[in-house]
Amino acid sequence: MSTQVRNAAGAYRRNAVMTASREKLVVLLYEGALRFMDQAVLQFQQGDGSAGQTLSRAFAIVSELRTALDFEKGGKVATELDRLYIFVQDRLLEATRTRSQERVTEARQVMSQLKEAWDGILKQSV
Repeated sequence: MSTQVRNAAGAYRRNAVMTASREKLVVLLYEGALRFMDQAVLQFQQGDGSAGQTLSRAFAIVSELRTALDFEKGGKVATELDRLYIFVQDRLLEATRTRSQERVTEARQVMSQLKEAWDGILKQSV
């Protein structure tokens, strides 16, 4: 990919983020985390040693989602989301430590289901 194409793609992504609704931003975070998890699985399969770095990027996104939770307004929903995010983070840490594709898959399943729920919320808000 040429530098010009990469720069244009980066500018497009930045613009998409800057103009997105809060709901869309959450969906974009989920998409990023899922993309990094998928990439890490491929890296594990190829024997690529950078899978841990890729999983740390997914972990950072989940951390950002946890930080954004509003327990006062969100109540039980925020508490449940926090519990699920902790589960995902635990699986990602375990996957990094043991190089386990299975742990990544477990984390990915949870994040995928949550993303589907946010996709539904996004459709309702349009």
